[in-house]
Amino acid sequence: MTENDTLATKTSGGRVMTLEELLALPPTVNVTTAARALGISAHKAYALIKGGMFPVEVLTLGRTVKVPTASLWGVLGVSPQSQG
Repeated sequence: MTENDTLATKTSGGRVMTLEELLALPPTVNVTTAARALGISAHKAYALIKGGMFPVEVLTLGRTVKVPTASLWGVLGVSPQSQG
């Protein structure tokens, strides 16, 4: 296993988001991407948001919900300095 594998987040579907992928995310991401990073389904993420229990700050812009990547990194314990 590589360091990226060790720091990766495994989702229920078996797809892994590596540290490199996490660090390459844009400033905000959609709920589906944030859910993948957290290892939960998008359905579960939306349910947590609706119930006010999502572990990451969310930005509601009309009917659009975005998640700030910096907040997502904080919850996951990663930072740009984590790489390399």
